[in-house]
Amino acid sequence: MASRAELSLISALLLLTCPSRILADKLQITSSPSGATVEIDGATMGTTPFEKEYPGGYFHKTKSSLSTRLEHPMVARISLAGYATKELTLTEGPMNWISLNGHNRGEYWLLKGNHFHVDLASISESFTGRISARVSGSGVSLQPELSIEELVRQTKPAVIYLKGLEKSGSGFFVTGTGVIVTNAHVARDQESLTAVLSTGQQLQAKVIYIDPELDIAFAKADPPATDIELPHLALADASSIRQGESVLAIGNPGDAMLFSVTKGIVSAVGKFPNAGPGTWIQTDAPINPGNSGGPLLNSRGEVIGINTQKLVKKNVTGIGFALSSTDLLDVLRRFYPNATVATHSAPPSTYLPVASETPSSSNPTQAAPAPAPEAFGSVSITSEPDGAEIFVDEKFLGNTPATLRLPAGSHVFLLKFPGHADWSRTLEILKSSRTSLRASLDPSQ
Repeated sequence: MASRAELSLISALLLLTCPSRILADKLQITSSPSGATVEIDGATMGTTPFEKEYPGGYFHKTKSSLSTRLEHPMVARISLAGYATKELTLTEGPMNWISLNGHNRGEYWLLKGNHFHVDLASISESFTGRISARVSGSGVSLQPELSIEELVRQTKPAVIYLKGLEKSGSGFFVTGTGVIVTNAHVARDQESLTAVLSTGQQLQAKVIYIDPELDIAFAKADPPATDIELPHLALADASSIRQGESVLAIGNPGDAMLFSVTKGIVSAVGKFPNAGPGTWIQTDAPINPGNSGGPLLNSRGEVIGINTQKLVKKNVTGIGFALSSTDLLDVLRRFYPNATVATHSAPPSTYLPVASETPSSSNPTQAAPAPAPEAFGSVSITSEPDGAEIFVDEKFLGNTPATLRLPAGSHVFLLKFPGHADWSRTLEILKSSRTSLRASLDPSQ
């Protein structure tokens, strides 16, 4: 029978050889403001401040084959009504799992830390200014085609070189107030990016949104002065694109001159699952690493796509892909609900200025003054079915169920759900009040 000393030695050896099974650590996620929903790898886990215990092997390297390891990356999304959803990459890797006897036991990932904090960006303060788009059936005259030289002269000032800590790419202004469009793979893992303009001027751009499905992200750079409107580009939806039409790509390919221009044609337009979700524009305009996030332009100087990737394959050249501006418009409408397509009939390709400004502001470069802190009330909104989109005063503020803190006064609530009729109510919010709304959306006939 083992002595007490021998049992103690065995226990100590077990603790040394498989610490991550015995010891655990806590992952904490906090946000400002708090109360935000935390999703990890698509599953809702709780609200901030969030805390969950994970095996120690998720946090610390170990060479023991008995230790618990994390066999996949972890991504968190932090969302709160009225604020742009924030994405966090929680892990680093993959790394090779090498045991003490030198055997390679596969790949693993490690959590970057045990505490993550995010500052959520207010939608009304971040997504300011105007966007413009040419859409089918809008009934306004078509813009003239430009020479290549004039096209470059007019559009290049709105294109940006984006620099992160370990990577770089391209982008372009879509509003005069500094909202920047780029690819998600350029902005991911970056709190902010340095935005270099074609003039050489540098602005700090805060990453404000990364789409969970499409390779689209937004950043915001404040203009150098409130009375300055930054150069920005108009969009044209994919229905206006014609196979064979000439296109230009402007961007910042690695190891080449910045703000380079390449020319090609639209080779094809449509779905291409190998490239990812969305509608894709295939082009023979040269697209290289560093071009990612830059605009693909038609001969009228309108953005028809976001240059995203090229096909890298033996004996294959001249095949690049841009994510269509129709996909971009669909994402932008979450934050600019006034950017809608006209419904009356008109020639197939027309120009429609569409705009959204911060409420109560005639100057899009200046945010409206915030109400006094005490002049607010809260509204809890639920719906049948769950998950309906919430618009308050034509601003998208998230999905049901949600509790919103709104300034005192009259507000128009609009709820939308696919396949169901819209639900709308006007509600007077009183100071320090707490109100509940229950919306029942009838199926469409």
